[in-house]
Amino acid sequence: MFVEIGQLIVKTVFGILVFALLARFWMQWARAPFRNPVGQFVMALTDWAVLPARRVVPGFRGQDLATLAVAFVAEGAMLTALYALVGRGWPWVGGLFLQTVVELLRDALQLVIFVVLVNVVMSWVAPYNPAGAVFNALTRPLYGVFRRFIPPIGAIDLSPLFVIVVAQVLLIVLDNLPRLVAGAFT
Repeated sequence: MFVEIGQLIVKTVFGILVFALLARFWMQWARAPFRNPVGQFVMALTDWAVLPARRVVPGFRGQDLATLAVAFVAEGAMLTALYALVGRGWPWVGGLFLQTVVELLRDALQLVIFVVLVNVVMSWVAPYNPAGAVFNALTRPLYGVFRRFIPPIGAIDLSPLFVIVVAQVLLIVLDNLPRLVAGAFT
């Protein structure tokens, strides 16, 4: 019981931090406005870790790699804490590295699904909400990929549906990756 409670607390604390860091990186990449409640929340939640990391990890072509580095470290720390709670032994360093990468990709895809769903609901319920500009800026590049090939049908844009389906397919691939890799070596 106490192990489960500990796992819940570790996953919640580190999960919120990792999602906020991924959202910060995505907002910077998409040039989303930070002068709104969502942007201010993300900045307030992540500044304490990202600002010191920028002194060590330089940016690359306008991208803030320090944010990704901190997200990677936080994800790895979460996995390490979960292994410590379970107490069944430690993975080798390469395995922990690969698991951290896979979990970070999984978190990014779950964030994409969440942002698309929030964007769709906000476009129906509160299209002029100040936070809507953030979600529009985040989803515009994703929708643009599908809007080139699939026009709106009866004034209904189906690109959010296709973004969610592709993200779900990629999540299935990530979930089955260990079996795919193991099958390649047998």
